[in-house]
Amino acid sequence: MSDEKKVNEKTKQEQLEQYKVDDSNKKMTTNQGLKVSEDELSLTAGERGPTLMEDFHFREKMTHFDNERIPERVVHARGFAAHGYFEAYESMEQYTKAKFLSEPGKKTPTFTRFSTVVGQRGSTDIPRDVRGFATKFYTEEGNYDLVANNMPIFFIQDAMKFPDIVHAIKPEPHNEIPQATAAHDTFWDWAANNQESANQIMWLMSDRGIPKSFRTMEGFGINTFRFVNGEGKSHFVKFHWKPKLGVHSVVWDEAQKISGKNPDFNRQDLYDQIEMGNFPEWELGVQVIEEKDEFAFDFDILDATKFWPEEDVPVKIVGKLTLNRNVDNFFSETEQVAFHPGHVVPGIDFSNDPLLQGRLFSYTDTQLIRLMGPNFHEIPINRSVCPFHNNQREGYHRQTINKGPVAYHNNSLSNNHPKPATEAEGGYVHYEEKVEGRKIRRRSASFEDHFSQAKLFWNSMSPVERKHIIDAFSFEVGKVKSMNVRQQVVEMFANVDTELATAFATNIGSQPPSTTGSSVTKSSPAVSMANTVKTALTRKVGVIIKDGFNDTAVTDILHGLHANGIVYEIISGRQGMLKGTSGKELMVDHSFITTDSVLYDALYIVGGSDEDDEFQQNATYFVKEAFKHYKPIGATGAGAKLLDEYSMLGSPGVVSGNDQKFVNEFTEAIAAHRHWDRVIVTDK
Repeated sequence: MSDEKKVNEKTKQEQLEQYKVDDSNKKMTTNQGLKVSEDELSLTAGERGPTLMEDFHFREKMTHFDNERIPERVVHARGFAAHGYFEAYESMEQYTKAKFLSEPGKKTPTFTRFSTVVGQRGSTDIPRDVRGFATKFYTEEGNYDLVANNMPIFFIQDAMKFPDIVHAIKPEPHNEIPQATAAHDTFWDWAANNQESANQIMWLMSDRGIPKSFRTMEGFGINTFRFVNGEGKSHFVKFHWKPKLGVHSVVWDEAQKISGKNPDFNRQDLYDQIEMGNFPEWELGVQVIEEKDEFAFDFDILDATKFWPEEDVPVKIVGKLTLNRNVDNFFSETEQVAFHPGHVVPGIDFSNDPLLQGRLFSYTDTQLIRLMGPNFHEIPINRSVCPFHNNQREGYHRQTINKGPVAYHNNSLSNNHPKPATEAEGGYVHYEEKVEGRKIRRRSASFEDHFSQAKLFWNSMSPVERKHIIDAFSFEVGKVKSMNVRQQVVEMFANVDTELATAFATNIGSQPPSTTGSSVTKSSPAVSMANTVKTALTRKVGVIIKDGFNDTAVTDILHGLHANGIVYEIISGRQGMLKGTSGKELMVDHSFITTDSVLYDALYIVGGSDEDDEFQQNATYFVKEAFKHYKPIGATGAGAKLLDEYSMLGSPGVVSGNDQKFVNEFTEAIAAHRHWDRVIVTDK
């Protein structure tokens, strides 16, 4: 392999080598430890006779196989996870007595699972959907789970309605169609008749509904929690994960094509980047509101369909999450991990958010059926790093072997151990909130405004983001067969903005709305992805190249890109080695058949003197696709001629040259992510 092969990326063979285990001294056994002499042939009566029931090895092997599957999660079924650690930046003792937030530099091991909400385990990574972002902190005080999404609000205000929204958004029950999408009648019928969902749907129809990667997603705790400090003082709090790489998305045309080219796109990205040592990072931020200011805002802070604008309640950055190790076994870790917002530590407590209150029941309930009993906390990925002692016993999959005769509290035989801990000893004490009132089924009037924040979100969007939202509504609602439901949706979102509703009404063949949009003029620049971090770090560039390339110039440019933290893959008409003009060689990562333009953040077109018609056709397809998706494109040598042929040179984000200036300009173009001011060239 040539020196020009990127040094920060392992070859497939190198990746496989690290998993090799010396099994030379291990002999195959049954689950009972009995060594077996044959694992391919059943025990039969003669060579062509019937299989015998006494073949215990066959029965054990087949019975285990028949029972290997567990029920997938009702929601968030498709997920991917990694290990890491959380490092506190400063002490938060002013607000909370949680020890993992108690001192600067304190590190806590973590496990984070990303997921889509609607699709089944075998669905694509890139649907338009909300994403889960759940992190388990293995603290010295017990496990703490921050169960978040990539959007700060939810569809409903009360957990009582959770089964309804899930039933509506899942595939329709009569035919199990469509998979992993909200673009169908039952979801939009539910939305139009449950208008508290307006704010969440605006976020879902935005570019945040199709994130570029897990590494470029924000995370939000959604619900309102409490911080409680050592003096017993409480503050309301919301949690944020801020990606160090910024918040970025794909465009819808890309999302649909990626789903076909690589439905594992997001999980592949996370896995590969960790393997390469490009460890993803998010900073943890908190929004804090004093109890005395609970009613000081134009929204109810306990309403899960509302977010707290950062301009009103600033986000304080308190630490950093780093993911630095992939799982060893997907099923044992990613599939069996059990999160629960009720897994808290001293210093973190609950508010009266009605959605949160219902989640505190639902998560445990679903783990009991999915993981077959009450001992799911003993599965290694769920087990706390601190010891646990109580009088719980037995049940499915019990692993702890408790000694002694006592399994009850208030006893003399064991000197009344284990004893509850006092607050001073670290015992969890619930915040003493005064609660009174009649038992009723009624929501506060402060929860009744469903459209002001949806309009605030619309006001905050850039012109490009607004167009994408209109296009998303046009696609999603355009898939609805019922014209009545379509019209209901138009009328519903006219309450947000008349221009928005009129635009997608025209596109889906509905009547213009009869209602008038919200008069809210407030905006929150923090929610626009136009204002996010822009960096070229870890972006992936596809390098389209052929034999006879200028190896001296290309080598310098590839080294320059690598030095700027950019990952690249070599693409050509065939796999194997390519030879440059001076005899230097490059290893091809992908042929045109095994990859696609939509799988890269940018393209670098080199070409070569040995180009043929087939190479030209494939290179042209890749370039046009990337150009249409507003991606950065760089070109040198013969590649520049190709761009010039299609009038792309000089367009925003299209860079040509052969020197360090080219590297710098191309890096800047890559950092910008998309070049929305580009004029799309029609085919010749």
